[in-house]
Amino acid sequence: MEEDDIVAVWSGRVRSASAGGRPLRLRGGGTKDWYGEQTEGETLDTRAWHGIVSYDPAELVVTARAGTPLVEVEAALAECRQMLAFEPPHFGADATFGGCIAAGLAGPRRASAGAPRDFVLGAVVMNGRGEVLRFGGQVVKNVAGYDVSRLLAGSLGTLGLILELSVRVLPRPQTETTLQFDTNATDAVRRLNEWGGRPLPIAASAWRDGTLAVRLEGAETAVKAARLALGGEAVDAVDAARFWVALREQTDPFFASVGPGEALWRLALPSVAEPLHLPGAQLMEWGGAQRWWITDANAQTVRASANQVGGHATRFRAGMHYDRGDGVFAPLPAPLMKIHRGLKAAFDPARIFNRGRLYPDF
Repeated sequence: MEEDDIVAVWSGRVRSASAGGRPLRLRGGGTKDWYGEQTEGETLDTRAWHGIVSYDPAELVVTARAGTPLVEVEAALAECRQMLAFEPPHFGADATFGGCIAAGLAGPRRASAGAPRDFVLGAVVMNGRGEVLRFGGQVVKNVAGYDVSRLLAGSLGTLGLILELSVRVLPRPQTETTLQFDTNATDAVRRLNEWGGRPLPIAASAWRDGTLAVRLEGAETAVKAARLALGGEAVDAVDAARFWVALREQTDPFFASVGPGEALWRLALPSVAEPLHLPGAQLMEWGGAQRWWITDANAQTVRASANQVGGHATRFRAGMHYDRGDGVFAPLPAPLMKIHRGLKAAFDPARIFNRGRLYPDF
């Protein structure tokens, strides 16, 4: 099928589905099918619409179609010593460029570099009427006013069918090193917040099982000075690279320990929040702002624990026998939900795209 024909066929499918009120399940490589609520409807596979449209290393912008394999985009950037700074998790070899933005997930560098939405400059998207719309552009100065393209990051395909994305990229750091420290959780939080207030090139951090790991990135002189200032023990470069990839992809042994009656919860908390002294294994990232908790506690208990310290909780993964009631994502206050429903009505009035993926009635 010719490339232009693909979009025309998809437009016809979307118009037909909207007219009949039939839901469509937008899907790329399927590596994040488990994330969010269960969806329904006929699958629309985006991988037929693939390829890098343009890449200008001097402008630090890459534009690619949504179905492009994520590894293909990253390989093209690596040839020019550039990267997607937010370190998107793949969770499988078939991850797509559009899927990584739609999921809105970031890896260990999130606290220092930003989230996926911070790098989206423009997007081409098909709405629920089968219309192809363009938002933003391919340079930073084009992003002004209502930044609709960034709404797609983390929307899990509920607003529209992403066709193309323009994303800002960054140069790879000149050098990097990982340090580790033996410390308890309370001291780790204290150290991370103290270091966060200093001009140190800390790009990632993680604490678990009494060990704090800190990744330094940047100019060689800055990294060397930070090593001297912080102390700690240097980790072998190969072992460090494996550790951070395993953390990003959740292949680290910590994540494999989720039992059948347990769930892996992601808690977004103020970085200064004291460690939660709760039963079950815990891991801290992002300078203490992201806490992973494996527990058999119910959703109400977990969310109450997060709310007490000014945060919220997302049920990231769940074992077979875990009670999945009360939703994956934290319930939104009425004013915010009203905004969400207004956006949904504007982009997808018939509610056909990934129905229920964010919230059961959304």
